[in-house]
Amino acid sequence: MTVPSIQVVQGDLLNQPVEAIVNAWNRNLIPWWLLVPQGVSGAIKKRAGYQPFQELARFGPIPLGQAVLTSAGTLPFRGIIHVAGINLLWRASETSIRDSVRNAMGIVAEAGFTSVAFPLIGSGSGGFSPQQAKALMQAELEAIAAPARVLVVEYRPQSG
Repeated sequence: MTVPSIQVVQGDLLNQPVEAIVNAWNRNLIPWWLLVPQGVSGAIKKRAGYQPFQELARFGPIPLGQAVLTSAGTLPFRGIIHVAGINLLWRASETSIRDSVRNAMGIVAEAGFTSVAFPLIGSGSGGFSPQQAKALMQAELEAIAAPARVLVVEYRPQSG
């Protein structure tokens, strides 16, 4: 295996030309239908429908930093990798961000995805600045041997 090709881009995670996307999720302790998803999760729910979240609920509580794979619902991807990047207080840590990246990339390799797009895990409701989250993610990605092309997406709304 080789070090993945990592590219930082600006845009909308859901518009990236990749096989899989990563959803910065929580630990799955609160039923998904009780939450009002915001950010990446809210956009996924709005555009993918409920199917990925119904599948996600079947996994039960997800340990902090772990990742699980679901279908992409009505989105044009082969799958969505949901990472438990924030704790019960809705906060991320360096460890939860690094573990989320590493475990998501494990699923990428296991599923044979050739490309994946990540949001900035831990920024937003997780409490990390986008710059801190991006630096941690890049450092972790550079330490992983994987053949996939990786996009780290800094959210920028579409103009139009």
